[in-house]
Amino acid sequence: MARTLSDDARQFIARFDDETGATAIDCVVGDDRLVFVVSIGEMAQAIGPGGETIGRLEERLDRDIELVEDADRPEEFVANALSPAAVYHVTISENETLVAYVEVADGDRGVAIGSGGKNIETARLLVKRHFDIDDIQLT
Repeated sequence: MARTLSDDARQFIARFDDETGATAIDCVVGDDRLVFVVSIGEMAQAIGPGGETIGRLEERLDRDIELVEDADRPEEFVANALSPAAVYHVTISENETLVAYVEVADGDRGVAIGSGGKNIETARLLVKRHFDIDDIQLT
């Protein structure tokens, strides 16, 4: 699925790739944070030993950075987008729209939603861009 990235997002991706050696395939630019979608199998490289690599990049960009690992299957991508919330099960349902129904641990609902809903909204944006899923509903 084709994604259109802003100039800022492309510049942040280039910086991410240079600084971490990992490949970012998408970037959501927020006021106070950046969310990068990292290629499958490259999370450890992006984070670095003890979180040093990503920590250094956060300092240089003066923003919080969150990482989401890409996935081949939409169910796995939805779970990755809601991490670190414990996701037990994802079901994709298609009626008039595609909806991902996500079962999360009761204690992790707040983590999945995030302050002011920012985590779930970012997850919704990413799953729309990567798998054309219209909504995420927590069960």
